[in-house]
Amino acid sequence: MADDVLFEFLHMEMVSHVYKEQASRDDIDKDRITCVSILEGMGFRVGQGLIERCTKDYPTFKDDLDVMKFLCKDFWTSIFRKQVDNLRTNHQGTYVLQDNKFALLTQVSSGKQHLEEAPKYLAYSCGLIRGALSNLGLESVVTAEVSLMPSCKFQVVIQKS
Repeated sequence: MADDVLFEFLHMEMVSHVYKEQASRDDIDKDRITCVSILEGMGFRVGQGLIERCTKDYPTFKDDLDVMKFLCKDFWTSIFRKQVDNLRTNHQGTYVLQDNKFALLTQVSSGKQHLEEAPKYLAYSCGLIRGALSNLGLESVVTAEVSLMPSCKFQVVIQKS
């Protein structure tokens, strides 16, 4: 329980720090893109490391769907103490992970008043997913969308090489 709160506070402080550092610059739109990129990069590196720990005693995966199931159950649980609520796929490399009570958004608000602030709190998590998949040999593009807080959807598009 205490670990969860510490992680949530650390995440909020990381977001706050990155945005404050960039606030002194002139171009606001460029800064927003830079901040999201920095947070996503931090998440990418952490995701790479965490997936190594989670999969060290796990057998190899059969296919992309197996990897995504592992990500939604074991990986997500190791970070957020709960599984993803819903996983959907079109069986062509696109997956949608839905978390109806996403831990990193519950502290921000539970309504529509802070909806425009949500993307900056999701960049790190997108990086976590992308980093984990990258370390498992799957290059991907991960985006997040929020229509009603604290619920969010992560869309993962696996890049076929």
